[in-house]
Amino acid sequence: MTIKKWLEESIYELESAGIGTARLDLEILLADGLGKNRAWIIAHQDEVLSKNIIEDLELRINLRKGHTPLAYIRQKTEFYGRSFYVDQSVLEPRPESETMIEMCLENILEFSNNQTVAVCDIGTGSGALAITIKLERPDIEVFGTDIDPACLEVAKRNKEIHNTRVNFLEGDLLSPLRKLPDNIPQIIIANLPYIADDYHINTAAAREPKTAIFGGPDGLDLYRNMFKQIEKSQYPPKLVLTESLPPQHDSLAHIASNSGYKLTKTNDFIQMYQMKI
Repeated sequence: MTIKKWLEESIYELESAGIGTARLDLEILLADGLGKNRAWIIAHQDEVLSKNIIEDLELRINLRKGHTPLAYIRQKTEFYGRSFYVDQSVLEPRPESETMIEMCLENILEFSNNQTVAVCDIGTGSGALAITIKLERPDIEVFGTDIDPACLEVAKRNKEIHNTRVNFLEGDLLSPLRKLPDNIPQIIIANLPYIADDYHINTAAAREPKTAIFGGPDGLDLYRNMFKQIEKSQYPPKLVLTESLPPQHDSLAHIASNSGYKLTKTNDFIQMYQMKI
């Protein structure tokens, strides 16, 4: 069977299952299977596929027909121009989180004069944010915390893939940081679950871990807990960056304000809070 014929038949299968990105998904899966890129696939429509390739792709198509996210099928995703391993124990990092990376990197400069800077990614999941910051700024200390050991296994695997040093710690939000003798983070980034419990998510998102998506009746319970922990911290961070839906921003700013932080910048899903003087 040629690539063209296979694509025609497989696109029909996926579209019939309600997959709106059928052609793109199939070209990506085929490129993975052949060790090529999408441009090669498009330019070689008359190439004949082997029986083994077709059988392997059929397994992947069946998963996609069941609305398993493409990243889980491929066991990788792109974030900030790099490839990260993901599986069904972690949330796939989203493009909007790249804004958090940019804002964090911009503000690291304010703390880098004659002192060691430390950043902590709270609820690190796959570790993509923490590892990205470390790769962009190898000179700073980076930590990542998560309450789920399965997530930390993925994060540590990504650390090995990218050959970088990030300290991943198991525990609830900021609680693991109490074990640190020094290098207490001046900057915290937090992409915590922020979807309200009664919100109807799409079929693909329903395949992702619910504990990484839902955050209580209004979606902000984990942020409340985090800021309460910050209040009690002996060394509270100077900056806190959060991700949430724009309609939640006013409520989140109120939560932060009650814990001694003022909103200084908003960019799309991301907010930055600075400790009040």
